[in-house]
Parts: sequence; structure tokens; C-alpha cells
Amino acid sequence: MRTPFKIQEQMNALMSWNGREAQALHPIVRGALLHAIFIGIHPFIDGNGRTSRLLLNLELMKFGYEHYFSNRKSIGVLRCIRQSTYDRGLGKFVELVVKEVEASLDYIGVPCENALIQVM
Repeated sequence: MRTPFKIQEQMNALMSWNGREAQALHPIVRGALLHAIFIGIHPFIDGNGRTSRLLLNLELMKFGYEHYFSNRKSIGVLRCIRQSTYDRGLGKFVELVVKEVEASLDYIGVPCENALIQVM
């Protein structure tokens, strides 16, 4: 649930997590979690989805991955995030992002050694 009076606190916690604990995660997982958590905080009136996808792509490109693009409707991604949050875990969303990154790599002709198995 969006709580505007906690945005600064939530953003500080996200950036702290990303600077510390998240560094141990695979870049695809870290990027997916940044995307989902940022969407959950929803700090802006508009542009949260675009900004969260930029965070995801920044994480991927920092580690040599091609940028992520989704062939799915945004509403499907949001449903996946909401359902994962409801289930108390973002595993389904992370899995979706891993599959989409693999599809992106396949689309542009970059070999992919089944990243889903390596990450999950």
C-alpha cells in the first residue's frame, strides 16, 4: 500500500539495501527486486514504471547484460508484482524478469546459457 508520508524512509531503506545486502545477489535478481520494490514505494505521481525499468536496465548493463524489454503488457507485469507481494515473496516476478531477459538476449542473437537455471 502506498504511504506518501513514508516515501523518504522507504527510498532510504531501498538504497541502503541496494548498496549492501543486494550486492550478493545475481544482477538479474537484484534488478528485478529493485524494479518491484521501487514500484511498491511509488515515489512519483507519474513515471514510476519507466523509472523502475531504468533501474532494472542499469543493473543489467552494469554487468554486461543487454537491456531488458518486455513483450508483455505492463498490466501483466503489475499483476505479477501484486500477486507476488500478496504471496509474501517476489519469486514469481523475478522468474518472469529472468525469462524476459533470456528472451531479450535470444531476440538480439546473444547466446544465453539458460540463465533461469543459473539464477534460480
